[in-house]
Amino acid sequence: MSLIENERTKLLANALDRASTACLTVGLLAPVAAVFYGAGGTALETWTFALGGGIWLFAAVALHLVARRVLGGLRS
Repeated sequence: MSLIENERTKLLANALDRASTACLTVGLLAPVAAVFYGAGGTALETWTFALGGGIWLFAAVALHLVARRVLGGLRS
């Protein structure tokens, strides 16, 4: 039964890591690309982008660290 539990643990860790990648893409890469290509069309201040990017980056790192912690629960 431990093989099934390990696979479920890996699946959960992968889902968390994919969520962290999505946070990084949505929160950091997309706004930077929008500003770079002039597609933003908004009058947001620089600090708003920085604050939002920082929050999304924190969420991405937190999810990634949780995924690593989940993988620590694998059984041999």
